[in-house]
Amino acid sequence: MGFERAVVTGGAGFLGSHVCEALLRRGVRVVCVDDFRTGSPDNVPQGAGLVVADVSKPLDLLGPVDLVLHLACPASPVDYLREPVETMKSGGFGTLHAVELARRKGARIVVASTSEVYGDPLEHPQRETYWGNVNPIGPRSVYDEAKRFGEALTCAFRREHGVDTGIVRIFNTYGPRMRPDDGRMIPTFVRQARAGEPLTVHGDGSHTRSLCHVDDLVRGLLAMAESDHPGPVNLGNPEEVTVLEVAHRVIEVTGGRSEIRHVEPMEDDPQRRRPDIALARRELGWQPEIDLAEGLHRSFGRHLVG
Repeated sequence: MGFERAVVTGGAGFLGSHVCEALLRRGVRVVCVDDFRTGSPDNVPQGAGLVVADVSKPLDLLGPVDLVLHLACPASPVDYLREPVETMKSGGFGTLHAVELARRKGARIVVASTSEVYGDPLEHPQRETYWGNVNPIGPRSVYDEAKRFGEALTCAFRREHGVDTGIVRIFNTYGPRMRPDDGRMIPTFVRQARAGEPLTVHGDGSHTRSLCHVDDLVRGLLAMAESDHPGPVNLGNPEEVTVLEVAHRVIEVTGGRSEIRHVEPMEDDPQRRRPDIALARRELGWQPEIDLAEGLHRSFGRHLVG
């Protein structure tokens, strides 16, 4: 890998910690920036530097930096509904400070956006050219709109200041180190199945998701970092499954005997979610290699603990 020193904001989180490990394996010196609001010090890999900082405040680091991966932002509904203002600060001001850091250092920056910018999509599957269907004042908007603003800001810095920027739109991702109380679908299902509790499915479970294993997602992020593509580029697994099917698969891989309990639908919850990854295939040479069955067994199989 052609980078010498990388900064990973949100590096103590689920995705960020896996990114830090992958960079270290490739011989890159890594600085993890995190305030542990949703991440954990236990996730910071050995060999990575650590700066405890809130990215919604100005960020500066000594020494050269040639890559910034901006991943810091609450990504779980539990987190961003509990701290809506802080979520907007992380997604908005945090992106500003990360891109400013890249501008000062002359670094390439990859900004993590999200499939949530498509809202409850009217186009299926979702291509990068689709502008989305987002409720700008609903409870989920603090995350959706912060990411949309972050994309616009990143593009503005590229146009006005010539910053080497890239944007990735990350679809649902899962794997080891997700918090059991994360609030997202898979860690919630796994926690409930291991405890022998009913798995709570919102609505009738017919709404769909496309789930990408974290190892595949990290490969895509690093491929984007090594490219000069500005994005946005979708990163996700186009294997589309219903939420009800995911619940049954989790019960199977954890060896549980839980039942399914249907609860009220979530407000503004997208009904269908599937990425068109033609651009990632063409420009990054990337596509997922781990299907859902393998990924769930690898991450949460009954032989694993925790």
